[in-house]
Amino acid sequence: MRIGIAGAGAMGSRFGYMLSEAGQDVTLIDSWSDHVEAIKANGLQIDWNGESRVAPFKIVYPHEVAGTFDLIICFTKAMGLDQMLSSIQSAIGPDTALLCLLNGIGHEETVRKYVPDANFILGTTIWTAGLDGPGRAHLYGSGAVALENMENSESAKRKAYEVAELLDGAGLNASYSDSVRYSIYRKATLNGAVNAMCTILECNLNTFGSTQSSEEIIVGILNEFGDVAAHEGINLDREEVLNYIHSIFSPDSIGEHYPSMYQDLVKNNRITEIDYLNGAIARKGKDYGIPTPFCELVTLLVHAKEEIRGAK
Repeated sequence: MRIGIAGAGAMGSRFGYMLSEAGQDVTLIDSWSDHVEAIKANGLQIDWNGESRVAPFKIVYPHEVAGTFDLIICFTKAMGLDQMLSSIQSAIGPDTALLCLLNGIGHEETVRKYVPDANFILGTTIWTAGLDGPGRAHLYGSGAVALENMENSESAKRKAYEVAELLDGAGLNASYSDSVRYSIYRKATLNGAVNAMCTILECNLNTFGSTQSSEEIIVGILNEFGDVAAHEGINLDREEVLNYIHSIFSPDSIGEHYPSMYQDLVKNNRITEIDYLNGAIARKGKDYGIPTPFCELVTLLVHAKEEIRGAK
């Protein structure tokens, strides 16, 4: 299958590498010139759970994409999704399946500008990855993928099942879900509760989770996500989500991990996705008449930090 990875950052590199190792025809697509040129010259340099590997890859800029893909997997930053899909629109054929695995909430409207619901698959993943610099990926730990077709038809469901089987065959632990929007809210709640705080405090998951203040902050943010989700007919199991958040703080889990938001702002001085996490809950809360003071403050603090650092 000809697969395009739209956004070849940390997670795009992970999925691209694992699919390529499984024998798929993978092309990475990205606009970060240092990263693209490094991979073109030297392949993707990988730290795979402490083992050094090198993977030669086809990688192109969006304007260099040629032909159509059978499957496009989106891993851009949320604010770059529209521009990416617009740039590679010629590679989206009438039968191209598009799998959106972006962090955060509210990407459906953007994707629907480019593909019909019959070809649109929405998903979420709890895999982790990091970039140690241009062309250098740090891949460790385990994860999973859940996905669901957006059109309620047998043909769309079959397409989603086929994509799940493809990813699962590459070791990505993928499965079909009848409730992917629940999974997306669950992951967004996790990210909203810890990513911004690790970014503001400049620490990893374990360090934040070890502070005396963490529990009150996490519960406050979790409840705001849960209240907004409930208004949309999604009833989060708040106790389960809280227990899961606690579990990731352990060094035996992913406690030593620095979240993607930290990597974006603190490490690479890039604008974050806060508006698609806590910021999305703050906006929805205003629309629904639901108080969201924790999410509002966290969003303002991250934006202030972006401004102070001159993030781009």
